[in-house]
Amino acid sequence: MWQIIGQGRAVSLLQQSLKAGRLAHAYLLAGPQHVGKMTLAIKLAQALNCEAEEKPCLECTACKKIAAGSHADIQVIGLSLNEDETETKVIKIEQIRDVLHMASLPPFEGKHKVFIIDGAELMSTDAANCLLKTLEEPEARVTFILLTTNDRLLLPTVLSRCQRLELAPLPIQEEAEALVSGRNIAPERARLLAGFSHGCPGWALAAAQDEGTLQNRNEEMVKIAGAINGDLEGRFEYVDKLASGFNKDRGAVYETLDRWLDYWRDLLLVRLGSEATVTNIDRRQELAETAGGYRITQIKDFIESIRRTAEMLKQNVNARLALEVMMLDIPIKGGGIKNG
Repeated sequence: MWQIIGQGRAVSLLQQSLKAGRLAHAYLLAGPQHVGKMTLAIKLAQALNCEAEEKPCLECTACKKIAAGSHADIQVIGLSLNEDETETKVIKIEQIRDVLHMASLPPFEGKHKVFIIDGAELMSTDAANCLLKTLEEPEARVTFILLTTNDRLLLPTVLSRCQRLELAPLPIQEEAEALVSGRNIAPERARLLAGFSHGCPGWALAAAQDEGTLQNRNEEMVKIAGAINGDLEGRFEYVDKLASGFNKDRGAVYETLDRWLDYWRDLLLVRLGSEATVTNIDRRQELAETAGGYRITQIKDFIESIRRTAEMLKQNVNARLALEVMMLDIPIKGGGIKNG
């Protein structure tokens, strides 16, 4: 009972390896945030320690303790906190050394030790090289599971010693159907959540349990629409608030730019006559009214402007300047691109 939404290929491969007794000593699960990497890693840990014949049963003591995060032989390693309780930017070598020491000991209460490294691409070079020594000479009854959103940032030597499983985003309709059948979510709400999550069901499931998530998203979309339809002064006020938070929470700004992309891709889909596939299905009327004022080439050009802005921010350019330029690029309805 893996109970994974989508990812049938990865689940099937792991099931077959378990039955044949040919599990790899290290796996790399690669895919975007919330696609199901951690869920699959936990299910594999349960399967390796399950006490039932059909694994994982999710009902035995081992399965329940692993699900609760209280099993002594299953550990999740990620970014740690500094003394001032701020999050570190890398997974440190000291963390990996602790893991390797624990890996050298036999399982304490289960059959198999599992170490899940969340955000493996964030390991420092020293930490990655330290882990590499164990990956080259693995201990018996020990499995490492590395989770990453960007495996290109990992050392090639680490990559070569892991079995890589790609977890791709689900098609929106497939995810929506899974939310309806597996989680009893109403069809219209399931379609809305699936679109917002971009095929990553972890986000959809979390949002389904927290009304504040959709409320916050709706408030953000209102601000985006206001900036698009407002004057230059209003747009710069919007940028001022967005840029002021960039150094504190860059991820939130990147997510906001993703919302901008969603909105303008939806405008493009509406102009192309593909309204049924838009992400923001709760704003269909607004999208139809807005899209009518732009030419397809204008929409495409501004989509590129948003992408360019996101890339510039990742290269540590001045956030306020980059965002202001994006505001200047918002097309004039029925006309050219604004340049000042």
